Amino acid sequence: MRTVFGIDVSKASSEVAILVNGKRVYGYTMPNDIIGFSRLLEDLKTVSNPEIVFEATGVYSRRLQAFLEEYSYDYTRLNPLEAKKQLDGLRVRKTDKIDAEKLASSQFVLNRKPTYVQEEVYQNLHDLSRFYQNLTEDIVRTKNRLHKVLQIAFPEIENLLSTPTGEQYWNLVSIFPTKHWVLELSEAELKEAIRNSTSKRISENRVGNLTEKLVGLAKQSYSGISKTSPMVEEVKYDAQELIKLTNRREQVLQQLIALAEPLPEYEILLSIPGIAETTATSIIGELGDIRRFKSANQINAFIGIDLKHYESGDFLGQEHITKRGNPYARKILYKCIHNIASASHTNPCHIADFYEKRKRQSQITSTKP
Repeated sequence: MRTVFGIDVSKASSEVAILVNGKRVYGYTMPNDIIGFSRLLEDLKTVSNPEIVFEATGVYSRRLQAFLEEYSYDYTRLNPLEAKKQLDGLRVRKTDKIDAEKLASSQFVLNRKPTYVQEEVYQNLHDLSRFYQNLTEDIVRTKNRLHKVLQIAFPEIENLLSTPTGEQYWNLVSIFPTKHWVLELSEAELKEAIRNSTSKRISENRVGNLTEKLVGLAKQSYSGISKTSPMVEEVKYDAQELIKLTNRREQVLQQLIALAEPLPEYEILLSIPGIAETTATSIIGELGDIRRFKSANQINAFIGIDLKHYESGDFLGQEHITKRGNPYARKILYKCIHNIASASHTNPCHIADFYEKRKRQSQITSTKP
């Protein structure tokens, strides 16, 4: 006797369809909490070797996945696109109950294998990698906001240091949101503020030069706001927030490195010129345990760089990547290959050579014989 549980996962609840030898015997709606999972566990315990099929629905299916792994049940997690292509028919009638039953009934025909369960370290790396990327996005947005308000308050301060970024720059912006704060202080007070703006050692000569330059920029500036404007608080807030975000991102990076260091693929990635700790940990975090892929083509499909081929009669369409896979992994690898190509000028490697070879081949127009 073969029993399949088809589960259609939604935000707050899930539809469960239980089929035995291809026939539906029971179905119900369960909440996605301890009560619902306890009921599902009772049903699973009544069956020997149950097959469980559900569609990956982002964050909503993670709790179901964690529950099944905790109780050592094998499951088949379907990619949403894969599920759509397998279950769509000519007659479109869609409900959660029908979807759950279709997931279960199709298992009797397709005989899908259980999903490869990765070690916990890969899931932790994935979550931390996404956290790192979210922090990076927050930093970019906050930088843009700070730049916008500084164009009104004190745009000249962006020319004080070689680049308008970093802990010292943001500290100075927080101390001197407009020119008024600069011109009201004495030279000694300005020098003390500049010394305290960085945790690194700074020479007296450097302090004197920055003080002189800051005063000159303040005298040159025409502020669009007064000293009591609410925008002053926004400038200070954005500058302080950037310091917090960059420090938190650095902490997350150190956590990523600590998790990735014991893995054999980490050292392999670091041995490639152009790949450092941030890129190496991000690649592992997004690709996970690559041993679950049976071929390079499966990895390409997972990332979304597999080619889409279209041919009809005498027409041969130009090939493009499908972009149906993991967009984060695709973005990381895109930047990674550029880093490898740039580093090849001083540190040649076979990956860069292969990239240049394929790049030349892609420039040759292909025609159908």
